[in-house]
Amino acid sequence: TSNWSVKITDIQSKVVNGTPTNASAPTHTDTTATFRTTLTSPGDTMQYDVTVSNEGDIDAKLDKITVPESTNPAIGFEVKGIEEGSLLRSKETALLTVTVKYNDVTEQPSNLTADLEVTLDYSQAPEGYVPPVTGPSIGGQPVEIVESGDGLYEDTYEAGRLIYRGSNPNNYIEFNGELWRIIAKETDGTYKIVKNALLPTQAWNTNSTGNWNTATLNTYLNEEYYESLDSSIKNYVVSHSWGVGAVTNVNNNLSDQINAENGTIWTGKVGLISFSDYIRSNSNIEQCGIFRLNNNNNSICKTTNWLFAENNYWTINPNNGVYIWIISVNGLITNNYNFANAVFASTCLVRPTVYLTSNITLSGTGTQSDPFTIV
Repeated sequence: TSNWSVKITDIQSKVVNGTPTNASAPTHTDTTATFRTTLTSPGDTMQYDVTVSNEGDIDAKLDKITVPESTNPAIGFEVKGIEEGSLLRSKETALLTVTVKYNDVTEQPSNLTADLEVTLDYSQAPEGYVPPVTGPSIGGQPVEIVESGDGLYEDTYEAGRLIYRGSNPNNYIEFNGELWRIIAKETDGTYKIVKNALLPTQAWNTNSTGNWNTATLNTYLNEEYYESLDSSIKNYVVSHSWGVGAVTNVNNNLSDQINAENGTIWTGKVGLISFSDYIRSNSNIEQCGIFRLNNNNNSICKTTNWLFAENNYWTINPNNGVYIWIISVNGLITNNYNFANAVFASTCLVRPTVYLTSNITLSGTGTQSDPFTIV
């Protein structure tokens, strides 16, 4: 009683550059889409969008896509969109984009024509089939990399690192029965996450040193707090390297600040966000992308940074031997908190941060109402 019906349902053309034209109107049948293009000058580019629809009730998998080389070096073809292994579920559509371009040449080519035949081979998708992820992913789910607004960005300071930026990106993750948020997918594939709700005020260190290795907050987080986590999720937390070096307030180059953080390394399971984590989580790079700009424009910058909280909370980095950097209630990154002074030592809240293993699979969309969940 099932019905297999994967077919071509539309083809549309549009001029991308120059003055190309359709030599004849694009046409299609259930299994073919045909176009003919006239290219006049080098740089002429025409794009064809071919819609493939699954009108049946059986999910389909693209086993193979065959794209031969152009038969003419003066005429180029680019095929994008549908990829091998992709899943076309029942009643869904996919788009195959074919771009035709008159390549740059210095003399009239002797061959004035070029042919291209692209073949898509579909078969029934196995039950429970999950298509492979070929691009950036979070927990095995493909994600879009953005360049503005809220979302997942490529980190310009560490190649291969992905970071969430903006006022409220979809980076929520359920962990320990609570809402946490993903700061970054690290170059080693681990996920740096931070607890969404802050813990009560606690001293950074009562031992009169600016050394995270011996800080009393370090001891609390990696002993009492870590032991309080549900035993079923502890295996996901990995011991990781953390940059706990001192960052000076006269340094307005973020690369240098990151290097300063990494000048001292601590290895452990539970820590805090770094000085640079806060700066890098802001989507307004122009006004908030370095320490000085963030503090000069704090009233603006706190609105485009999801790590801002309406409370003072600690970072993991000292400024010098006396002060510790905090994220303040007004969005400033300030160092006016002396861990050795009892008046200030307990006025900041605590935001635990951990690294999750790279070997996790996530479901969900990352929104607050549908957070990522470890499968």
